[in-house]
Formats: sequence, C-alpha cells, structure tokens
Amino acid sequence: MKQILINGFRLNLDYTVKLVEDVPDNQMAVQPMGFINHPKFTIGHLVSATALTEELLGEHYIVPRGWDELFRRKGPGDPQLPEINSAKYPHKDELLQVLNQKANNVIRLIEITDPSRFKEKCKWKLHRYMPSVGDVLYFQCHIHHSWHIGQLAEWRRLMGYDSALKKMS
Repeated sequence: MKQILINGFRLNLDYTVKLVEDVPDNQMAVQPMGFINHPKFTIGHLVSATALTEELLGEHYIVPRGWDELFRRKGPGDPQLPEINSAKYPHKDELLQVLNQKANNVIRLIEITDPSRFKEKCKWKLHRYMPSVGDVLYFQCHIHHSWHIGQLAEWRRLMGYDSALKKMS
C-alpha cells in the first residue's frame, strides 16, 4: 500500500509541475472564459491539502502565513472564490517549492508510518466512501490531487498551451 500511495503521489506532483513550468508567473492568475480555479489558487490549494495530509499523519497543519485564508477551502459548497489579483498570491516558484517540500514530507511520513495505522477508522466528510486512514491518504494523494490536475490541464487548453502530458516520460 505504501508504494502505491507514494508512486501515484509522485506522478501527480511531477505532472503538476509540467502543467505550469512553461507558464509565466504573470499569467498564473488569469481566468480565461470565466474559469475560476486558476493555477496560483490551485497549486496553493494543493499545498493546504498536503498540509492536511501531514496532519493526518501526526504533524501539525502548517502553511506559510496568510496561505490558509487564501487557499484552504472548507469543502463542497464553500462560497470562497479565488482572488483574481495576482499580486495577492505568492510567486509560482514559491508555490511549487512549498508544495514540493510538503509532498516530500508526506512521502517520508508514509514511509515511516506503521501499516496498521492505515486500517484505523477516520471520521471525515467522505467517511461513507473512505472510512480508514489509508482511504483518506489515497484520496488526498491520488483522487483530490488528480481533480485539481484536471483543472490545470483544462486551464492550459483554454489559455492555448499545448499538452503537458506529452512531456512526461
């Protein structure tokens, strides 16, 4: 289970970088055709989700000052929308650096976690579908991250960028 979690998470992280590596920072908060979740918000949101995953694995929820208010959604129906003012967001490089640091920590935590912990029950908003700690880890590292990768890929298409997936090897 550990290697499945780690391998898929690394794939998602590498693809996230490929989706924005050729996008200049000054375009990262553009909302083409009303597309709401621009890359700066999406990557920052993935940082907050990764911090929640660290918390699930026993660490404190820590993100840079002001990022929780800017990026953390409280779940479906949260009325908060991303800011369109790019100046309110950290630079693309900082967002990716913090995401990478947090993700590497999650991978380290998965590696050192006793496998019996994955079977423990976990009460959260989607526990009906994913009732254990292992299920939540799978959701955070694979499903949730993939949902947002899809948003980044669609944003790229709307902005006229070519496929980032073809750059993966």
